[in-house]
Amino acid sequence: MLHDILLIVVGLIIGAIIGFIIARTVMKKYLKKNPPINEKMIEVMMSSMGRKPSQKQVNQVMKQMTKFM
Repeated sequence: MLHDILLIVVGLIIGAIIGFIIARTVMKKYLKKNPPINEKMIEVMMSSMGRKPSQKQVNQVMKQMTKFM
């Protein structure tokens, strides 16, 4: 009885870990293919704050965004 319950709990834990790893991998691939923000969006955002961004500034922001993904 206790052995069966222990097997079920261990199976659930292993399944949760494997599911998390698979979901994380799929999400990373999706975000790499379809980034939520692009250079044009960054330019518009910075322009709306009242400054004209240079390409260097846009590249720095993009690099920071990809670093955290």
